[in-house]
Amino acid sequence: MTAPSSADHAAPRALLLGILDEAIAAAHPARCLVPHLPAPGPGRLIILGAGKAGGSMAAVASRFYREEHGVDGSRIVGLAVARHGYGEEAPMIRMVEAGHPVPDQAGIDATADALKIAADAGPEDDVLVLLSGGGSANWIAPAGELTLTEKQAITKALLRSGAPIDEINCVRKHLSRIKGGRLALMARNARSILTLAISDVPHDDPAVIASGPTVPDPSTLEQARAICERRGIPLPATAKALLNDPVNETPKAGDAAFARAEYRIIARPIDALEAAAEAARRAGYEPVMLGPDVEGEAREVAAEHAKLALTYRADGAKVAIISGGELTVTIKGEGHGGPNQEYALALALALDGAPGILGIAADTDGTDGGRGEATDPAGGLVDPTTLARARAAGLDPAAMLADNDSTRFFDTLGDLVQPGPTRTNVNDCRVILVG
Repeated sequence: MTAPSSADHAAPRALLLGILDEAIAAAHPARCLVPHLPAPGPGRLIILGAGKAGGSMAAVASRFYREEHGVDGSRIVGLAVARHGYGEEAPMIRMVEAGHPVPDQAGIDATADALKIAADAGPEDDVLVLLSGGGSANWIAPAGELTLTEKQAITKALLRSGAPIDEINCVRKHLSRIKGGRLALMARNARSILTLAISDVPHDDPAVIASGPTVPDPSTLEQARAICERRGIPLPATAKALLNDPVNETPKAGDAAFARAEYRIIARPIDALEAAAEAARRAGYEPVMLGPDVEGEAREVAAEHAKLALTYRADGAKVAIISGGELTVTIKGEGHGGPNQEYALALALALDGAPGILGIAADTDGTDGGRGEATDPAGGLVDPTTLARARAAGLDPAAMLADNDSTRFFDTLGDLVQPGPTRTNVNDCRVILVG
């Protein structure tokens, strides 16, 4: 059997990749950070960064204070932690690469240093926190007697359970010495604490972005215990002790630690989606915006979006269906993939080769699930030939979806989306072109 060619769809596929590029660029620190950086104060400027944009935010801040203000390195204390492969040179700011989504020893060591730096802040010092998605794994400081190995096992179990990010972070906060407002507690003697954040979460909740290290935490020990019980998360005795100790509750609104703390979100998922919509509009497609907060099981959301695309096709419309958010995958198989790749595979199955419809689903940070490597794919591309080419290559799309094996599926077809580390993170970007 000869596989059909996707050559006829080369231009729309290139357009989809171009739309994704514009979405990512709209949320890069090079574009969004500088207008929010404060002028240096009378004392030291303490810069602490974390997350997938931690390296790029630190680099932009370093250039700003050196070139715009001529700040001497002796007045800046800086430490930024980013995912492996996401670091960037930032003079005056120490750069560390650490594990994500499962934390590692590099993250442990860097977080301990960050907490010491914050605790050393004096009444004339300003603390600038540069925060982005991924910070929950990069800033890792297990509380009590909890070990790194135990924290890693809990994180893996939460990920495999299909728990949404707000549930994962609720548990993380109550097992940590830095999350859930505790960094602000450590820096409470500073003149000011300013957090500049790139949001990667639905509804842009500061308490959820990187597990809210500098804001009051609305979640509770009781909620964390309930999540672990409902999701069947096995907990070691050390974790149970933390979750059952009222003294280990996170700081709440009204705590004096937040009196001089300010928080600004400088880039949101909607910013990326609006840039994607404008790119689609220039190409002649009418944007249909489903919003930045779409959640749910990846394959189920894909089926819903396929129905919508088929409806527009039946009406003869030329549209770009655009959505963001953070989908989940309940892992039941032995394959490899991620929410965006699983969405793309389920979308291909639901569209069943319908002509005139192409789609892309990718994480704006450049990696979608995977093994925690910087080379992991970001998502997948789908066109009307996807299923036929797969079957001609000896693949069973439905069986591979059941086995959560979307990476191998798209890799075999040459349809993985692989931009590499983008050094920003505003969640998923999904675009379906109809007509």
